[in-house]
Amino acid sequence: MIASTDARGPRAVARAAAGLLLGAFTAGAELALLAVAALLMAYSLAFSRGQRTVPAVVAEVAQAVTELERWRLRRFLGEDRPAEYGPLKALAYLVLRVPVGLLGGVILLLIVYGAAAGVRLALGWWVTGEYMDGIPPSLWIVLYTAVAGLVLLFLAAQGLVGVAALEKGVARRCLGPSPLEEYERRITQLSVTRAQVVDAVDDERRRIERDLHDGVQQRLVALGMLIGRARRAGAPDRAAELLKQAHEESQRALADLREVAWRVYPAALDGEGLRAALETVAERSAVPVAIRYDVPGRPPHAVETAAYFVVCEAVTNAAKHSGAGRVLVDVAASATMIRVRIEDDGAGGADPGGGGLAGLARRVAALDGAFAVESPPGGPTVITAELPCG
Repeated sequence: MIASTDARGPRAVARAAAGLLLGAFTAGAELALLAVAALLMAYSLAFSRGQRTVPAVVAEVAQAVTELERWRLRRFLGEDRPAEYGPLKALAYLVLRVPVGLLGGVILLLIVYGAAAGVRLALGWWVTGEYMDGIPPSLWIVLYTAVAGLVLLFLAAQGLVGVAALEKGVARRCLGPSPLEEYERRITQLSVTRAQVVDAVDDERRRIERDLHDGVQQRLVALGMLIGRARRAGAPDRAAELLKQAHEESQRALADLREVAWRVYPAALDGEGLRAALETVAERSAVPVAIRYDVPGRPPHAVETAAYFVVCEAVTNAAKHSGAGRVLVDVAASATMIRVRIEDDGAGGADPGGGGLAGLARRVAALDGAFAVESPPGGPTVITAELPCG
């Protein structure tokens, strides 16, 4: 039953129970601390000449104990939300969580007492053949005791689930940002990501223009010059040679144009999906690329596109700048997330603020995803993108 507060399984149940037991002990210690803090604050208020301040020692102890409680919630109950609080919020949190923690300790004590009573009764039946006080057991007495014990155990387990939910609810209410602050933060984040998307689109347009100018356009200029020289050539052999060179130049221009079109958006991504598009990236890469793909079904189109460009840019950077000998691409899915991880064995030192990686970060942020680059000198370079797709 307690597994619903964190993950499923006996281990999670035991971890949650241990967290509630630890919370009961800390609640007792915090009750004593709050009593001392109340005396110190009363003394400070009486002699502070109207200035309502929290004594420094009380503020430091309250924040330290609150951080201990946040570690307990994170370690045992899986509560890991951001917190923004000062001394007054920390004191308010401790005041509210002390009765919750003590309640959890009482419920755990009742469970232990009930288990001990059940063991004593069972041993009495098996060893002495007596129920209690010399009364022999009967079938109805055994059934009554078993049913009553199971009902009480169920109620106690539900009580622990409620205590765990209260623990997390009190922490969110007292320590986390208010709903208004969350909305303001979300609005700010959306404004920033919108501006970043516009910048990313402009950067992509500049890159396409540069590729066309430096590649395809130069090829077409050379092609036009070769055709012009062939038209002016007097000797048929010379004209044939120039036309041959023009034909070869047209093939190279066509290859460059296909490369630009493929980098803008691969047709395989729409037709065959992300896996086929990544296999194309691996085939075209100058370094060996191994792909592990574990995504059932097809993710949303925007997620597929972002994942593809993350992999494509990371593989291109590894081939051009890191001197890598191999690249490993791992794409996996959870219930609400697509996780893309690219690792190469190159020299490292990649700059997350560089144009390509910064553009990827903006693209991932536009989907409310997370993007990280780890590239210590000497390598390896690990690029991770987490894209929500729930």
